[in-house]
Amino acid sequence: MDNATDLINRSGSTVEIDATGVYYRDLNTVLRNVCSGDVERIELRNVCGQRYIGTDLGRQVNIDIHGTPGNDLGAFMDGPRITVRGNAQDGCGNTMNEGQIVVHGHAGDITGFAMRGGKIFIRDNVGYRVGIHMKQYLSKVPWLVIGGTAQDFLGEYMAGGLLVVLGLNLKEGESHKANFIGTGMHAGVMYIRGSVAKEQLGKEVGAVELEEQDRRILGDLVGEFASHFGYDAGHILAGKFTKLVPLSLRPYGRLYAY
Repeated sequence: MDNATDLINRSGSTVEIDATGVYYRDLNTVLRNVCSGDVERIELRNVCGQRYIGTDLGRQVNIDIHGTPGNDLGAFMDGPRITVRGNAQDGCGNTMNEGQIVVHGHAGDITGFAMRGGKIFIRDNVGYRVGIHMKQYLSKVPWLVIGGTAQDFLGEYMAGGLLVVLGLNLKEGESHKANFIGTGMHAGVMYIRGSVAKEQLGKEVGAVELEEQDRRILGDLVGEFASHFGYDAGHILAGKFTKLVPLSLRPYGRLYAY
């Protein structure tokens, strides 16, 4: 865009970009150009629905977003650390490979869709089909930690990774409302803090007791979550967790194999 320099204010290794009224393609072009240099921190201000912020960025840089980014925040991302000072919309972390997204608010549907690496931390609630098609390869294990609760089809077709739902906004005695949890899941692990009934689970998953290794894993996951949002990790970890695992590595094998 012709007036790209008007959006940018640089101070040392930090760049501030004013996104007021900027078309999403123009904003992302400016962002990619800035990231190609030696900048360490980018402050995006007045963001309002611009899509694909952080898409395809492949180097370590801290990006602070003030406002509400649009769909597919951090899609295919491979390194940056994005912090959202507000809510995120649908598809946050779509197929991200590496890096981190921290959302100080809610996130929409299909958060973490097909993510294959990196970490996503959502302070509050998320929408439907969150964690769908998450996957992992060898030592590359994606993390998705949700502070609130989730809607139906959580962890659908999950093929790897670690998905945690903490239910911190639920009242005492209140259960999670999501149904069809883990439908089609065939790898990975889910940890849900609080009450969830067997009837809410997909037929492909089962609940098992936590082992010592699970408690160590949860200590890392919850500890990092708490450090981002100012929670007491010990208090969170004192709650009751349910571990969900797939009952089969090929839940639909008989439908397609003869």
